[in-house]
Amino acid sequence: MSEIERFFSEQSPLASEVDTFRPRVQQREMALAVAEAIRDNAILVAEAGTGTGKTFAYLVPALLKGGKVIISTGTKNLQDQLFQKDLPRVRDALKAPVSIALLKGRANYVCHYHLERASQEGRFASREDIRHLGKIKRYAATSDSGDKSFLADVPENAPVWFQVTSTRDNCLGQECPNHKECFVLKARTEAMQADIVVVNHHLFFADVMLKDEGVAELLPACNTVIFDEAHQLPETASLFFGENLSTSQLLDLALDARMEALTSAKDFAPLPKACDELDRAARDLRLVFKKEGRMPAVATEDFKEFAPAIGKLAEKLTQLAGLLEKQAERSEGLENCWQRAQALGQQLKQWQTDDTPDQVRWLEVFHHSLQLNTTPLSIAEIFQKQIGGHARAWIFTSATLAVKQDFSHYQQEMGLLDARTACWDSPFDYPSQALLYVPSDLPEPNSQGYTEAVVQAALPMLEASRGRAFLLFTSLRAMQRAHEILVEEFERRGWDYPLMLQGEGSRNELLARFREHGNAVLLGSQSFWEGVDVRGEALSLVIIDKLPFAPPDDPVLAARIAQIAKQGRNAFMEYQLPRTIITLKQGAGRLIRDENDRGVLMICDPRIITKQYGRRIWQSLPPMKRTRVEAEAVAFFAASGAEQDEAAPE
Repeated sequence: MSEIERFFSEQSPLASEVDTFRPRVQQREMALAVAEAIRDNAILVAEAGTGTGKTFAYLVPALLKGGKVIISTGTKNLQDQLFQKDLPRVRDALKAPVSIALLKGRANYVCHYHLERASQEGRFASREDIRHLGKIKRYAATSDSGDKSFLADVPENAPVWFQVTSTRDNCLGQECPNHKECFVLKARTEAMQADIVVVNHHLFFADVMLKDEGVAELLPACNTVIFDEAHQLPETASLFFGENLSTSQLLDLALDARMEALTSAKDFAPLPKACDELDRAARDLRLVFKKEGRMPAVATEDFKEFAPAIGKLAEKLTQLAGLLEKQAERSEGLENCWQRAQALGQQLKQWQTDDTPDQVRWLEVFHHSLQLNTTPLSIAEIFQKQIGGHARAWIFTSATLAVKQDFSHYQQEMGLLDARTACWDSPFDYPSQALLYVPSDLPEPNSQGYTEAVVQAALPMLEASRGRAFLLFTSLRAMQRAHEILVEEFERRGWDYPLMLQGEGSRNELLARFREHGNAVLLGSQSFWEGVDVRGEALSLVIIDKLPFAPPDDPVLAARIAQIAKQGRNAFMEYQLPRTIITLKQGAGRLIRDENDRGVLMICDPRIITKQYGRRIWQSLPPMKRTRVEAEAVAFFAASGAEQDEAAPE
């Protein structure tokens, strides 16, 4: 028996440390496959169903065989869990003499230079910001890492963080007077020296393209790269393999240049004026659009104010760059602003003129800003170049990468055609633990009143489950409409289940409250479809309003569909449907998180039954029992309650 097999046996050193540890065939097989890929410097794409224990399955071979390892996760939460909990636990159990480090993007670390500048200038929107600043100053004076996630007293979304952290644009680098005590530099140095480095996908790809965050320096010496939550990579890679320019960046430039002018060029009056003009031009460009949303660049022709507004913005940016050039030698800050103005001017010009056929230009309108984007239609070739060259192992793993154990969609999208693939089903007993219920009388999803019909169908299930439910929606509008109806229905029926809505607090706050209540009903959209783990009775019902097809008017999706169609291929079957199935599997995966969990997955969209492709969808879901009869779904909860009563101690 190999060391890896022994680790996942009854005699595992983890058995005494981890209450939930059970020997699982799937976990052991995955660990062996990862070890083989590391040994052979191969590419492995591995799907491991919920409950497999994939984190330990890749950590054990990584610590024993991986050499210098980069582990990239989907979220900062998972990144912190790996670094603070899972990695130390496995390292101790293996008695492996490896060092570990955590590396995040620079916006996660307090910047001494900007902290000092914010303290001196004292420009704050509220008294709360001033209180937060005091806490951050005390934290920076005593912290080893400067990582803002370790300062629980100041919310991660507090506005003051923008003033006391750096960006790629406004970091002074080696010219900074606080260079030697820089927290970002310290984190990078520790990462360079560590055997295992934990990053996240945004950081990994931002760095591979921008060579700015420290990962690029790690890669040459790295033997193994592991991507957890790898289903997120196509979206993340598309974001960073393209270009984007936001009016927020231009407003930040105007603000920083104005501040630098006040401290280093007080006698040069034209500079603050030019900053104000750039600020106004950036805001005017955003105000061209009344509604938030996405649109292709060609759609701007319908907005007669757009061309003059973007032209004026380019003009004001060029003027500011010229004035900054004249003053650049007076301070590192002014020099930095000049370099930024030049770079942003070049980006703006490129977005206006670039019409490369393998890219799509588009805009996204946010509440306070406008972002100009250029996105490649395919990332496969670009990603292949990134992983080529140096011999190392690449591991891609998630609970959702395949469609009926077929990885071809993911492999084509990521350019991993020669990769090894492996799939392990969940060890959970889905036929007895879960029921898939598709109501039999709901209208088509695009019909008027569909959300109202979904809520009416959900009410008997909410009553049977006694709350304890997630309602997952494919749009914010449907989520908000459903919430309005449920507020009225709960009042009318006298239900006291706590009713919670995405946006009423951070995701972590809402989840903590949901678990604490034990009988809550939570309505969520995109951010609750994945990365959410609620075990036990508190979540016994997951209701999904529609199959999560991406909106057909999304400019990137529309361009990719058009390109596939031009090649004579079926975009729906090859691209849209597999993406939908992977997203649906994520949402469905919220229900059963433990071997003792029981519950009902209710998918309201009739297309899963009425369309030919529906069979492919439900066959990709875990092997639950299925019903279209409401009474049978309600009875499932009654049976669950009876079983729990029988199991209760006398």
